[in-house]
Amino acid sequence: MTHPQPIPVTLGIDIGGTNTAFGLVDRLGNILTESTLPTKVHPTCEEYLRSLNSKIRQIYNDHEKKSGQKMRLIGIGIGAPNANYYRGTIEYAPNLTWPGVVPFVEMMKGYFDVPIVLTNDANAAAVGEMVYGGAKGLKNFVVITLGTGLGSGLVVNGELVYGHDGFAGELGHITVNPDGRHCGCGRKGCLETYVSATGIKRTVYKLLADFNESSELRNVPFNDLTAYMISEAARRGDRVAIEAFEYTGRILGQKLADTVAHTSPEAIFLFGGLAQANELIFYPTQRHMEANLLNIYKNKVKILPSELMDKNAAVLGASALAWKELESEGLLLE
Repeated sequence: MTHPQPIPVTLGIDIGGTNTAFGLVDRLGNILTESTLPTKVHPTCEEYLRSLNSKIRQIYNDHEKKSGQKMRLIGIGIGAPNANYYRGTIEYAPNLTWPGVVPFVEMMKGYFDVPIVLTNDANAAAVGEMVYGGAKGLKNFVVITLGTGLGSGLVVNGELVYGHDGFAGELGHITVNPDGRHCGCGRKGCLETYVSATGIKRTVYKLLADFNESSELRNVPFNDLTAYMISEAARRGDRVAIEAFEYTGRILGQKLADTVAHTSPEAIFLFGGLAQANELIFYPTQRHMEANLLNIYKNKVKILPSELMDKNAAVLGASALAWKELESEGLLLE
């Protein structure tokens, strides 16, 4: 009696400041099993990795018992803040409890004897879009993640742009106004302080302070306000909320016009909580980008929603990173 061959899978891991999401993914992008692990409760990376290893082994074994199908782990992809692709390190990540430079890939190899690749979370999202999402077949595109901050992944000629040090493409920290809003990075006026879920909240409060306009958001405490609440208020005709999206789209559109001049992408994909406001953010962004483009670029670049929005994009993006790395190294058997 012959036994079926084990299914080759990659492990996708997305490390966030609060939680870590991870899952085992086949080559077609099916997440066979997944789970989460609190990140913050582990004061050291060593403790975190012990817990992560334990949970990975658990979901791996549980899935094999439940499905009766054997799996073969062939690679690991990891998305993390301040991750350096070249060095396999997480460096001075402000929202993680591990200080300094953490040799994450080297430490991970103490638990898994497979190829491991690490990059920042927005780069992982870009690879996920290229392998499983709307960027299939595209060689030049940009992914912008609009969450608590603004992340970005730039793809040129089918390859992620890493730069000489592994940190290229940090659009969240290009300057909108050198005397502008304070940023968590220690500088002032960074794009993500204006264009992000946190940024649009700050814009709403600035508008409420500057104008006497009636608004349903006026009595909402800052810590209770969300991007979703702002989008819902805008749909109900709240003029402060509408103006907040117009202002946010204007700044994003202007800076995307600069990005187009740098990389000439076919499309720009918006992903994350703020992107779920749909036309409220897409229309002003496209309009202001076009108004600021050099003539040779006009009407060539589409701004599109990510096609991974309704899936576990973080896990898929990280796993896609592993599949792409294995393919580029010639380690995949057809």
